[in-house]
Amino acid sequence: MKIISTKLVLTASLLTSSVLGALYGSQALAWEATEGRPYEGQTVNVLAVKSSQFEAHEARLAAFEEATGIDVVYDYVPFPNMKEALTTEMVAGGGDYDVVSIMDQWVTSLQMLLQPIGDEIEAQGTDLSDFPKAHLRHGMLNDELIGLPVRGHVQLLFYRTDLLEAAGVEPPNTWTELVTVAKAIQDSSDAAGVALPYGKLNGQNLMVWMNLLWGEGGDLFDADGAPVFNSEAGVAATNRYTGFLQNDKIAPAGSAVFVEQDAVNSFKQGNSAMLPVWWWVRSQLTDPEQSKLTADQVGFTALPSVEGAERTTYTNTWIFGVTEGSKSKGAATEFLGWLTDPALEREVLLDPDGSEVVSVHMSNLTDAEVNARWGGMHQAAADALATADGIEFGADWPRIAEILETAISSLASGEMTDTQAALDKAAEEIASIR
Repeated sequence: MKIISTKLVLTASLLTSSVLGALYGSQALAWEATEGRPYEGQTVNVLAVKSSQFEAHEARLAAFEEATGIDVVYDYVPFPNMKEALTTEMVAGGGDYDVVSIMDQWVTSLQMLLQPIGDEIEAQGTDLSDFPKAHLRHGMLNDELIGLPVRGHVQLLFYRTDLLEAAGVEPPNTWTELVTVAKAIQDSSDAAGVALPYGKLNGQNLMVWMNLLWGEGGDLFDADGAPVFNSEAGVAATNRYTGFLQNDKIAPAGSAVFVEQDAVNSFKQGNSAMLPVWWWVRSQLTDPEQSKLTADQVGFTALPSVEGAERTTYTNTWIFGVTEGSKSKGAATEFLGWLTDPALEREVLLDPDGSEVVSVHMSNLTDAEVNARWGGMHQAAADALATADGIEFGADWPRIAEILETAISSLASGEMTDTQAALDKAAEEIASIR
């Protein structure tokens, strides 16, 4: 496993909080260095998934290090190896890293790696209410704060502006409207209406299905943890999702085996007119090296909703927490306070030389300048996040996702034709492992 280690060499001058604030434009830093620099000379070692967003943070470390006297060293691990690296750190008892990044689905199984940080974060004055609850919930475990969201993804509906205009239709607000829009596009062009993943790969075919389940009034589990996705609402959601392919026929041929990247490729190669997918994919859709589309051809909006229901978005969240084995907890939480300041995030979003879109603060998602820079994409994300609850991932989630995605795939491919029976079978299997 290859780990890329980097270290910034800094000047010795001390930056005051007022100078720090000037570095981040008009939005003042909420974070301030602890008076007296009590952690001067300590080192915070950070284990992070390889991400241009985190590299953008690292490039701005001079302000933090000069204000606190703390050295920060980042080690980056590619996503496919990240869970293994975190597990190794936990099994070894920690100590190599003080701060780690963990994806939401792994938090429960890696809980022994982290220590509570609530008191320290509260003392720093961090405004937890600025985090959407769908992201913040993954930093809470057993009613204690063990991490803060730094990277978070929402789903948006991307669409071909030119094809919708040619068909005389507007972007859909509901899933029923999506079908109408898709059919109008298919009647006036050679493109399929919408690209969707139905194949099996890490639960990717659950991405849209979950939103339909919530919109129909259903959920995965009841308050006691028993499966309830095989309810009437679950059947309705599943029939609607697989029906896009089998009955409405608005998805491309071959979609039964599409995984997420296949759906993305179908859109960016001009073969599909709409695409519900994570917002970070936007850069791919107009990249001339991999897409046939121009920026003028790609629009976006919040995901459609089920009629009469609030908008939802299935989310993905990365939290940063302090390891149980850290010998520099004070310095580590000082770093977390800086890392999660909305002003730092905003500065990255507005960097004219950068292309980072990720935001986990409602203040930035609704910020006028941020939305002007990104064409309103962040407001669309805020609209969805305002009513999104997110999922509580347990240690058995990987197995649960595998069972669910198999049920969806079997129905989409026609291997199974009875939706109730397929969901009942999945519910029985999942009940046996919970």
